[in-house]
Amino acid sequence: MTLAARRRPAVRGVVLDRALEELPLFRLSDSADDAPVSFSCENGGRWRVIPAAGDRLPGTFDQDVYIELLHRYSEAGSPADGTVSFTLHAFLRSMGRRADGRTYEQLRGALARLERTTLESVGAYWSASSGLADVSFTILTSVAVQRRRVADREQLHLFGNLAAGEPGDARVILSPTMRTNLAARHTITLSAARYHALSSPVARRLYRMLEVARADGRLSWRVPLERLAEQLPLTQRYPSHLQRVLQPAHEMLLSAGLVRDIGIRQYDRVWQVDYVLGSRPRDEV
Repeated sequence: MTLAARRRPAVRGVVLDRALEELPLFRLSDSADDAPVSFSCENGGRWRVIPAAGDRLPGTFDQDVYIELLHRYSEAGSPADGTVSFTLHAFLRSMGRRADGRTYEQLRGALARLERTTLESVGAYWSASSGLADVSFTILTSVAVQRRRVADREQLHLFGNLAAGEPGDARVILSPTMRTNLAARHTITLSAARYHALSSPVARRLYRMLEVARADGRLSWRVPLERLAEQLPLTQRYPSHLQRVLQPAHEMLLSAGLVRDIGIRQYDRVWQVDYVLGSRPRDEV
């Protein structure tokens, strides 16, 4: 870490690409599902999340890795080349995860998926440089993980269950497509502490979506239940099943003060979800 980086104040907010947050990306379960996610926008645009051959779609762990990557990108001063460097151990600890052989492999797998999963937009993704764009990109354009060996032998006693090739250092590069929107401040900002305090992956994804509504200047947000399921995305489709999945996440959001009220009601035979946004604390970035 450079002297300038050490002197830079800690960034409490996680700045995210607002256009990407409006679209589905992470499965909210770590299943072996390798079928593309497809989403039709209200403007007629189409969006797909396409896993690499032989791999599954990004899931709940990948969602948390993505948030930590963007947090570190902000903390590094949003470098122009999009490079973020870190040790695997420090990265996992920042996510609130134990650093052991299993989580190291999970992290490597997540980074690989973020590099290899294709995000395809046909008039769905809004770019600060070109408006509603026909574009194909990945979250990460490059991932390099170098395993530590003899030079770091003195650290290995901290990881008794690891092979001699562990732990390691990673260097990743964020997509220039995303960085264009971040530089243009077409963004939303999450509180890292509030995000990690939500133990449900569904609640964490809803928090991201609610901040998009806030960025649009809304005090409340009404969305059809079926569309919400597609946008999260969730695999359940029956209203009763969706409500059971959403209930624990809704309770967490209410308890955290991120929303003041949530209602699920049927209007003209269409189930709708109403969110009344909570106030943002003054000390949040």
